[in-house]
Amino acid sequence: MTTLKAILEYDGTRYGGWQEQKNARTVMGELRKAAREVFGSDVEMQGAGRTDAGVHALGQVMHIKVVSQVRQPVDVIQRRMNDLLPADIVILQFEQAARNFHARHDALSRVYIYQISRRKQAFMKKYVWWVKHDLDAAAMARAASLLVGRHDFVCFRATDRSKPEESTVVVVNNAEIETEEDVIMFRIEASHFLWRMVRRVVGALVKVGTGELSEQDFGRLVDGLPDPKLDVAAWTAPAAGLFLEQVRYPNKG
Repeated sequence: MTTLKAILEYDGTRYGGWQEQKNARTVMGELRKAAREVFGSDVEMQGAGRTDAGVHALGQVMHIKVVSQVRQPVDVIQRRMNDLLPADIVILQFEQAARNFHARHDALSRVYIYQISRRKQAFMKKYVWWVKHDLDAAAMARAASLLVGRHDFVCFRATDRSKPEESTVVVVNNAEIETEEDVIMFRIEASHFLWRMVRRVVGALVKVGTGELSEQDFGRLVDGLPDPKLDVAAWTAPAAGLFLEQVRYPNKG
């Protein structure tokens, strides 16, 4: 068996998410079709993160396990795959990996970014959430800092029927707000993420930015203390502004 590691980027606008589905066009589905053509057989593949419909990636990682011996150089495989893939999915890097490498299980952390625009965008509208209200970025940054550490994110989790027993405890390594001209960028790195967790956190941070949610109440939500008066699910940010930026692995060098 040969195991290959790929780093790729994609625009998720036209796809029903990363994971293969019977009745939807997905990123992984397009990759599998290209892989079958290149390798002449079915392969095992999996990504480091299951991005939702409309979510993008700057540095998604996947593995491809091929039962037969691969004789083609990795640069040839990369070129052939890219030729077969739609224009909005690009493999940035291909390399041979250890036989037991697993894109999801071996990852130490994932980094997501979310882009919020303070104005209407003509060219970036597919990649930002335009919030029309004035936002206090400093208050949002203070609230974001409360996310760092080990917390129960039950208040920010959407029910995932595929993982009914999943723990809602997540270790957040870093969370910060950056501003550049009219764009507010939220970056968060964690061991893993619950379904729609980032988008709900962003929605709550925007409520802090507009003054509708206090930093103290945000902190209570982060501590896993739900408030029946706060409808966090209704605050879920749109998918368009969310990107899987990077996946970190142990440095074995």
